[in-house]
Amino acid sequence: ADVITQYEGTIDEFMGDGILVLFGAPTAREDDAQRAVACGVAMQLAMDRVNEQMQAWGLPMLEMGIGINTGDVVVGNIGSEKRTKYGVVGSQVNLTYRIESYTIGGEILISESTLKRAGDLVKIDGQKEVKPKGVKKTITIYSVGGISGEYNLFLSKAKDDTFFALADGIPIHYTILDGKHISDTMFKGCLAKLSAKGAQVQILSVLEESAGEEFSEFMPSPLNNIKLNLLTVSDGQSIVSEDVYAKVLDKPGEKGYFYIRFTSKPPQVTAQLDALYKSLEAKG
Repeated sequence: ADVITQYEGTIDEFMGDGILVLFGAPTAREDDAQRAVACGVAMQLAMDRVNEQMQAWGLPMLEMGIGINTGDVVVGNIGSEKRTKYGVVGSQVNLTYRIESYTIGGEILISESTLKRAGDLVKIDGQKEVKPKGVKKTITIYSVGGISGEYNLFLSKAKDDTFFALADGIPIHYTILDGKHISDTMFKGCLAKLSAKGAQVQILSVLEESAGEEFSEFMPSPLNNIKLNLLTVSDGQSIVSEDVYAKVLDKPGEKGYFYIRFTSKPPQVTAQLDALYKSLEAKG
């Protein structure tokens, strides 16, 4: 919130674990898009200080994804005579949410309209073609690496995750998420490789398969979210972990395999996977 204020953004609301911020309302400026991007980079850089405090409290580290979009919206005091609030509505707001949903921790994704308004100051590290729900055609979104000029803010280049093969795969059950909807189709698989922040998943079978559909059709698309549970056996008893959430990466894999980046893990699963990864890393 301090960073947002510094870059003259307007906090519209806090929503669970998210923040909706406006640039250009209530006062529009020529550099709104540039300040929005600079603010996003500064927020990501501020996460180091946030996580120093989290570590001091003995709490899990936090990661943040940011989506930025530019477009026409309705903004003002919205509501009824009995209750109003300053807010923003419109299809461009929904698109911003969709863009943010494609991010992984530490990432900033912006729309083409934002890039055009912000100009050449923005350093782009890559781009993706996506078709968000509610949008008729494919759009291009861009991954931000920093912004030059008077801002001179740049993200540290993320190191590629090193994946180590597991001698014995970790059995899992998982489902694919569509927005807030959890698919009825349950898959059986295993974690075949492990990295510091993700894993390679092998599809083993479909536990509840819709009639007439080919197995290959159940390979999740890049940027899909999935919910999974680790399956372990202790003293002859089968134990199902708490829910783990992950995003499917746009990373080529062998047939029947795909890569994920964990987005939310309960403490017990975090401890289990961290210890396993450190042992794999030590062995090289």
